Amino acid sequence: MTTPSDKKQEILSNITAEVSKVVIGKDEIKELLLIALLSQGHVLIEGLPGTAKTTTARTFARVIGGSFKRVQGTPDRLPTDILGFYLYQPDGSSKFIPGPIFANVLLADELNRTTPRTQSALIEAMQEHQVTIERETHTLEQPFIVIASQLPYGGAGTSPLTEVQADRFMFRIWSGFPDKEDEAQILKDIDEISDPQISPAATTDDIIQLQQQVKKVHIAESIRHYIVDIIDRLRHHPDLSLGPSPRGSIALFKGARGLAFTQGRDFAIPDDVKRLLIPALCHRIRISAEAEMEDITPEAIINNIANEVPVPKIES
Repeated sequence: MTTPSDKKQEILSNITAEVSKVVIGKDEIKELLLIALLSQGHVLIEGLPGTAKTTTARTFARVIGGSFKRVQGTPDRLPTDILGFYLYQPDGSSKFIPGPIFANVLLADELNRTTPRTQSALIEAMQEHQVTIERETHTLEQPFIVIASQLPYGGAGTSPLTEVQADRFMFRIWSGFPDKEDEAQILKDIDEISDPQISPAATTDDIIQLQQQVKKVHIAESIRHYIVDIIDRLRHHPDLSLGPSPRGSIALFKGARGLAFTQGRDFAIPDDVKRLLIPALCHRIRISAEAEMEDITPEAIINNIANEVPVPKIES
C-alpha cells in the first residue's frame, strides 16, 4: 500500500532522475533548485557560458510539469520585455499582453548584463508573486520560481546586481565546467541529451501540495536561535561592510525545512542549516575594502563563524 510519504519521496526521486537524464553531474545545483522550489524561493546561478545553466532550468521546468520562459539579458532590455504591456487600440480600448514572467519557471539568462532598471522589474514578482503594470495588479502562475544566471563579476558588458535584487534570491550557486568523467559522459550521451525524452515527474498541483507539506517540517527553537546567532555574528564581523538582511535568516530557515523534507525527515537538524550557509548567505554580505585587499573571501568568513558558533543538540 502506497502511503502519502511514499508518494512524496517517489515524486522527488523522479524529478531528480528525469533532470539527470539531461544534466550530467551538477548534483548541488539540482538539489538546491528542488529545495528552492519546495520553499517557494528563487535561485541565482553564476558561471561561465556553456555550463548548462539554461539546459538545467528548461529541463527542470519540463520535469515539474510547468511552463518555461526565457529572457536573454542585454543592455537594451526593457522592463516591459519581461513583465508585459498594454496594447492600446485606436478606439481607446486596451489589451494586456503578458510578458515571459507569466510562467512557472522563468530563466533570466545573464541578468547582470541588463540595466538596474530592468533588474528591478523582477523584485515585486519574486517577493509578492504578482506584477503591477499601469496601476493594474496581475497575479502570477503557481508554482513560480525565477532561475537567474549571471556571468562572473567583471566580465565584459556586466554590472553587479543591486543589493536589493540579489537579496531576493534564496540561493546563489556556482556552475563550473564539468570534471573529466562528467564531460566524457556528456560526449557519450550527447545525442540523447540534444533530443531528450523527458517525462513530467509531477504536476503543478503536486508541487503546490509539496510546498504546503514542507511548511509542516518541525524546526526546534534551539535551531532557530542557532540561525539567528550565525546571522548576528556576520552582521558584527569586522571584515564585513554589509551583513545579511533578515531574508538571509529566512532563507536558512525555509531551506533547512526543504532539505529535511527532501531527505524524508519531518524535522530539521543543525547540519541542514550548515549545509546551506554558503549558498544562502554569500551573496548577501559584502567584504570591506581592507579585508578584500587581504584576499579574505565571504566563504572563509562564513565557514569560520560556522565553526565558532556552538551547534545545538537535538532534543530527543
